[in-house]
Amino acid sequence: MAESGGIDPVSDPVSDPASDPGVAGDDPGYRAAVIDLLGVISYGEITAFERLAEDAKLAPTMQDKMALASMAATELGKVAPLHQRVSELGGDPFEAMAPFGDAIDNFHRHTAPSDWLEGLVKAFVGDGLADDFYREIAAFLDPVTRDLVVSSMDEDGGHAVFVVDRVRSVIAADPTVAGRLALWGRRLMGEALTQAQRVAADRDSLTALLTGGVDRPGLDLAALGRMFTRLTERHADRMAQLGLDS
Repeated sequence: MAESGGIDPVSDPVSDPASDPGVAGDDPGYRAAVIDLLGVISYGEITAFERLAEDAKLAPTMQDKMALASMAATELGKVAPLHQRVSELGGDPFEAMAPFGDAIDNFHRHTAPSDWLEGLVKAFVGDGLADDFYREIAAFLDPVTRDLVVSSMDEDGGHAVFVVDRVRSVIAADPTVAGRLALWGRRLMGEALTQAQRVAADRDSLTALLTGGVDRPGLDLAALGRMFTRLTERHADRMAQLGLDS
């Protein structure tokens, strides 16, 4: 689930390796990397739709059920433009998603919420962390793909406001839940980073988008460290918005 006020990856400025709109079609290695990236984002959006629809069953009121259903619909609505871009680059959208099923499904199995509140925190914190990571990678994409990825991260229909309001209201009524939810948020952070590392290790093309190559600048180890610091800081910001310690 995206959120307004996202990170600004240009704080580690590099010359844009894909500033030419045609490079996505001209460079087979880059094209394969972009198809991989769009594949993992697409699969993530579909599983977010499924998870939110399932979490709606735990919602305490019909209004809350409708809010989660709307959130689920928003996630699913992001998939078609991503698939269209994969097709434009000569890929098959479903083949592009296939390599990422195990990693993303494992993340959701390890972070299945036990109740309505944990589901809300996961939607806000877990999805937000993924969105921030994709925004970071977007800095290294061609303009067409970059705009598509960033726009898909930014469209949440005001759902972040809904989640923050609900969680903070429950904590105000029962402060004892804050400790449990804070631990849950930290667990989500750890699991998300673990799965992201596994995906990157399995797909060299995604790693290459960040690290570059002989013909493309990328991030060195220090810049990669700063990127993960930004991700951690954004996670802490989200936890604070929920009224939780990170």
